[in-house]
Amino acid sequence: MLFSTRVFSAPQAGFRRVRFSSAILGGLAAMAWLGGCATVSDRPGDGKTARDETVKLQIVLDAWKFGPGVVDGHRGEFTDKALEFYREAKGLPKGYLPDTSNIQPYTTYTITAEDKAMIGTMAEKPEELAKQKRLPYVSMAELLGERFHTTPGFLAELNPGVNIEALPVGAVVKVTNVHRPFRVGDYPSAYPAAPKSVASIRHVYVDTKTRMLEVRDSGKLIAAFPITPGSEEHPAPLGDWKVVKAVPWPWYRYDEGVLERGERTKVYYMLPPGPNSPVGILWTGLNRPGIGIHGTTSPDTIGRAGSHGCIRLSNWDAATFYTLVQKNVPVTIR
Repeated sequence: MLFSTRVFSAPQAGFRRVRFSSAILGGLAAMAWLGGCATVSDRPGDGKTARDETVKLQIVLDAWKFGPGVVDGHRGEFTDKALEFYREAKGLPKGYLPDTSNIQPYTTYTITAEDKAMIGTMAEKPEELAKQKRLPYVSMAELLGERFHTTPGFLAELNPGVNIEALPVGAVVKVTNVHRPFRVGDYPSAYPAAPKSVASIRHVYVDTKTRMLEVRDSGKLIAAFPITPGSEEHPAPLGDWKVVKAVPWPWYRYDEGVLERGERTKVYYMLPPGPNSPVGILWTGLNRPGIGIHGTTSPDTIGRAGSHGCIRLSNWDAATFYTLVQKNVPVTIR
């Protein structure tokens, strides 16, 4: 069965669409291009070459679990923050960049019947959404965008003149060559949870000012991802908390009282799981009721649009985060 039937309540609304991601890199090739470092300019040149070099950098950072946000060739703040964390984790001085000389920034992908079957519709009202069996992708561009850790807009840039929605099964599209594509059918089976023993050595830090989440193991940085940590109206609660559960494919309790006032009411709707769930593909609940770390329907808005007190990750980062934490792992929000 693809989706679980676990239920939780969380204060994050919105039904914006998601995007999926995927890439093809073999084991030995991956080891080669993830390995070395080189002293180079901190900024690539201009034009298409700069875009492609940035894509290669983003692919490497993403593969090492230092999320740059979407892989789209734009050298934004989260790419730079991911690079800083990468340097810290590897003990590298400022000015060093990963060696990307062996990386191909793009690959091709053949659309399958299974992909087509994942496309559906989303009702506009929560009472209608609650009647659906799942909250699916609503377009092929959305599915491929999330699978390959990018955006429908960048896919359109890579495939000029191509109507991705009209492509038949067997059609080939150009995509970002990310190390680990995110596929709905592989989650969570291909993303094993961390052993329970990590609760005594791992610590999650959420920085509401830099909008980054860090995972440390015995103090050593092992991963970092861009986040949306609440909003001015509904800030993430500062303090020390713990993970109480991590639920893939959660159901979502839509309650306007919780969303608007932080109060549970008797009028609510249970929304089914799916990549377009308001909390994405994962709910990691904390020991603060209604607060958790979860996925999103809109990865391109991470760090830029507010949430209702929770900490939002892209769905592909949420899947990786699931493999790093366990019940009782401390979470410090600062």
